[in-house]
Amino acid sequence: MSIIINIFNESSRKRIPRKKIILSLKKLFSMEGYDTATINIIFIDDIAIKELNKQYLKHNYTTDVISFCLEKEPLEGEVYISVETAEVNSKEYKTSWTAEIIRYAIHGVLHIIGYDDYSLEEREKMRKLEDKYITI
Repeated sequence: MSIIINIFNESSRKRIPRKKIILSLKKLFSMEGYDTATINIIFIDDIAIKELNKQYLKHNYTTDVISFCLEKEPLEGEVYISVETAEVNSKEYKTSWTAEIIRYAIHGVLHIIGYDDYSLEEREKMRKLEDKYITI
């Protein structure tokens, strides 16, 4: 019984706030009732996330975060985050880059555990959960 969070940096960005990401995700798992999970958080650049988006979701554009649930029991998943999109969005939303990527990690994990954001109501619910779990 353990929460394992692996962070891989395949982007051009050198520093990733690993401890803050892990803290936020452990808070999320605890409050959502999970005591066993393995999650890989992979930081990549826009070109790589566009390729994933195209290959798996049939969208030919960049995005901020893509997540994949690999196993439900025990929970296992991967979250891919574009550091470049986070940089652009942090300026647009007037947040820090760190806050933005932590939000993306939380968002991706929320998808893995079953939350969706197709409707306005679902998006609002996910946003509230992101705010609840973010630890900076």
